[in-house]
Amino acid sequence: MTEYNADILVVGGGLGGVAAALGALRNGRSVILSEEFDWIGGQLTSQAVPPDEHTWVEQFGITASYRALRTGVRQYYRDHYPLSESARADLTLNPGDGNVSRLCHEPRVSLAVMEALLAPYAAGGKLTILKPYVPIAADVDGDVVRAVTLRHRDTGRTVTCSARYVIDATELGDLLPLTSTEYVTGFEAQSETGEPSAPAEAQPHNQQAVSICFAVDHVDGNHVIDKPARYDHWRQVAPAFWGGPLLSWDSPNPRTLERSRRFFDPNPVDNATREVADQRHSAGDMSLWIFRRIAARHNFRPGAYASDICLVNWPMIDYFEAPIIDVTPEQYAQRLADAASLSYSMFYWMQTEAPRPDGGQGFPGLRLRGDITGTEHGLAMAPYIRESRRIRALTTVLEQDLSLDVRGNRGAVNYRDSIGVGMYRIDLHPSTGGDNYIDVGACPFEIPLGALIPRGKSNLLAASKNIGTTHITNGCYRLHPVEWNIGEVAGMLAAHCLATGQTPHGVHADDKRLAEFQSHIEHQGVERRWPDISGY
Repeated sequence: MTEYNADILVVGGGLGGVAAALGALRNGRSVILSEEFDWIGGQLTSQAVPPDEHTWVEQFGITASYRALRTGVRQYYRDHYPLSESARADLTLNPGDGNVSRLCHEPRVSLAVMEALLAPYAAGGKLTILKPYVPIAADVDGDVVRAVTLRHRDTGRTVTCSARYVIDATELGDLLPLTSTEYVTGFEAQSETGEPSAPAEAQPHNQQAVSICFAVDHVDGNHVIDKPARYDHWRQVAPAFWGGPLLSWDSPNPRTLERSRRFFDPNPVDNATREVADQRHSAGDMSLWIFRRIAARHNFRPGAYASDICLVNWPMIDYFEAPIIDVTPEQYAQRLADAASLSYSMFYWMQTEAPRPDGGQGFPGLRLRGDITGTEHGLAMAPYIRESRRIRALTTVLEQDLSLDVRGNRGAVNYRDSIGVGMYRIDLHPSTGGDNYIDVGACPFEIPLGALIPRGKSNLLAASKNIGTTHITNGCYRLHPVEWNIGEVAGMLAAHCLATGQTPHGVHADDKRLAEFQSHIEHQGVERRWPDISGY
């Protein structure tokens, strides 16, 4: 068995994992970074989800390194893509001009930028990247995680990675059961958290939907795929809370729960009416083509793109029939296969049955763009994960800490141990327990250091959706810039503890040590407090 050793092991190469590696490397530490899929970057790349960001992202409210990532994406387009002159000159270039984000772009671009950010450390021997590897076992001695065993996804080869600090940045908190770290899944009980939106009793198997996204364009010709094997099943699915068939242009409005009709018109002429993504005014999802469009052909020289490219991450492909956390490997594989069959079925419905604006039926010119998502099967490389196992942490973020209805003009709670900021509505998709959307206004919030530190482990840190949130508050802490902030600080904390001989628990408990660490991360571009702004 091959053995690797480094100062810090980061398991999971999503946004939190990449940021954790960068935070540690920037502070002089050696890092092993493992990733389950062929691409690092998680929700931004292998899961193919354009960045969900807050209103003020161009001005403040993100870390300096996340801003460098965004700047790098725009520069990559200027350096390598045939942009129109107006797009090239646009300092706030949005390649897809999508409504969900001010930086809708192709996943390969952010992948290239993240790989470039890591490249100098790999070349200098400070960084070892292992992919595609999944964690299968851990060596734990009391409260210390000594090593993690990884298995190659395709060949079955195993390697053992030892480190002084271990960071769990996996999408589902995979290290928590392997290391016997206490964690929670699904809904917590209101009696435990006091949250207004929590149920009376805990519901550990009631977990948010997963989605397998895909990219499409629309060109001349007939590109209809073979009828999916389970199409007839999905064509008949009509959840009670949905108000009608799952495969349709209609779905609940997350904020009102009223069944609303979306609009789908490929390649609209919208050059003169570019909308700036602003979640304060609208979710931006009524025009499905524009909603998550990642390439708008008017931003490129004539003929460069035969069609816009639209990323499908819509309510209709949310798979909420059964949970995927803490199930058998066979159940996990089958449920992800079912989620994929739902995505294929939605696409086939769009090609063959979907109502068109001209009164016709079906869009046979739609094509799956697996080349955009890096796959031969046409869908995203990885499932879009909204909810993970969550550590029992030193600090647990509660709905009443940041709910706009609860906090009002007071704003979110100011945490003594704040190590970052974020903002998004509490956005919970339909769940496996049969719940509809839970969509709650939020105040611009802070990220407490204690949410990254598990009880009972001295050298393990959380760096993704596995931090100490609840099922409710995970709904706003799971988005791209927040995950990046969490991961970056986890990496910096591990490096800081190695440099000072302290422990994460010790830094958190002591006001002087905490203040020193907070000053340290501020000097590296981490914002810990918001200016005076309002929630939405």
